[in-house]
Amino acid sequence: MDNPLTYETPADRTGETAIPKSRASWRDYFVLAKPRMLVSNLIPALGGFWVASKWNIDWATLIFMLAGTALVMASGCVFNNVLDREHDSQMERTKKRAIPLGKVRLEYAIGYGAALGILGIALLYFFVNPLCALLGCIGHVAYVIIYTAWLKPTSTWSTSVGGISGAVPPVIGYCSVTETIDIGAWLLFALLFFWQPPHFWALGIRRVEEYRKAGYPLLPVVKGIKRTKLQMIPYLIALYPTTVLLYTMGYVGLVFLIGGLLLLTLWTVQCLKGLFVEDHNEAWAMRSFKYSLYYLTFVFLLLVADTTTLHA
Repeated sequence: MDNPLTYETPADRTGETAIPKSRASWRDYFVLAKPRMLVSNLIPALGGFWVASKWNIDWATLIFMLAGTALVMASGCVFNNVLDREHDSQMERTKKRAIPLGKVRLEYAIGYGAALGILGIALLYFFVNPLCALLGCIGHVAYVIIYTAWLKPTSTWSTSVGGISGAVPPVIGYCSVTETIDIGAWLLFALLFFWQPPHFWALGIRRVEEYRKAGYPLLPVVKGIKRTKLQMIPYLIALYPTTVLLYTMGYVGLVFLIGGLLLLTLWTVQCLKGLFVEDHNEAWAMRSFKYSLYYLTFVFLLLVADTTTLHA
């Protein structure tokens, strides 16, 4: 049964960083940047670039855009690890990360994160365009300051507002070509913004007791699992007009429209099933989480494959 009204806070436990048992390796620093997350976010960046390019590809711009975006996101992930270190030490999923274990010293992690961010913004500014550098800064601040430092440890709004930073990569990809923010950029932003809360809340439901122990006021911890399932639905519904508008505005073709709506419907049905699940929330949440990842990957592959050409 849900117990939505109580959760621990950082004051309820020491949360001190462990004494290191071994020295950090290059792999520890590599993992601090959350490479799997970087790959999943670079796919939308590639999709945004392809939509704007309409198959007229400037490969140098594409490479510098992806490299700069990856470095800025890696910087944000490192700072996320720094700021979350006490909470991470309380969660089974994260307690073996390099900072909670004490393998990477805090000052080294901060310097590493800063270097990645500066290099990424420089690449975007000098080799792509200043607008993309500005968008990179906005995404970085939204993720590190607004989401990680402020809302994640204090508010159930963290997931919704945190969707802003997660929706920036496809806009960077798009604006690396157009050098302006137009309706296409906003539609790509919406596609990622509406995707993120149901994706992350599924993980939150699966790991609800870990988040409760770590002191995170995540929606399923504070409001309960049933409320969280209901709140996922409006975001899924909002993805339907976003998908249709990408087609009607001429950014993608009929294959994307049909495939995107089919993928979205499969994900929506899976989420709706959760409203009738009472005793097996963890299994349902894991399936929903996987569906969200499948949706994101395949919908952006469709976006690339069925981007309208310059002569369409």
